[in-house]
Amino acid sequence: MSIELNCEIYPEIADHHPIAIEQWQEWFVIWEKYLLSTKEGEYEASLAVTDDATIQQLNLQYRQQDRPTDVLSFAALETEMPEIPVGIFGYVEPTYLGDIIVSQTTAVHQAQEREHSLTYELAWLAAHGFLHLLGWDHPDDESLEAMLAQQDIMLGLISLST
Repeated sequence: MSIELNCEIYPEIADHHPIAIEQWQEWFVIWEKYLLSTKEGEYEASLAVTDDATIQQLNLQYRQQDRPTDVLSFAALETEMPEIPVGIFGYVEPTYLGDIIVSQTTAVHQAQEREHSLTYELAWLAAHGFLHLLGWDHPDDESLEAMLAQQDIMLGLISLST
């Protein structure tokens, strides 16, 4: 079981981004082992860290909301995780989970408001997006609280705290 993370840090914010791509990969491996420990297989996901202008365009295009947001998730799977078929010669194609897009611009403001580090805020948003890729949602207060508690656990697993 493993996850390959395709990570892109947009040039507009790359000079001020506090997390190395290798660190992102390590964190997603830890989260994947925790969240998918009962599932066999190889997984793939994409993470893009961008600015408010880019995420606002995506938010308008896909959610019809003409404003920036902190994180967008586009899950590739709409149902339970499928069984992973074994291909020719035993090769297994990774299951693509989807895309997470985080606005570092918004994350900077939120980190200041919440009085914690930018690294913590970016990881918190990525964890939130990853949970969405795995089918978590928060249509009501109870499910939001459960999701937020799960994010706290995920951040604890990578030794980040407020």
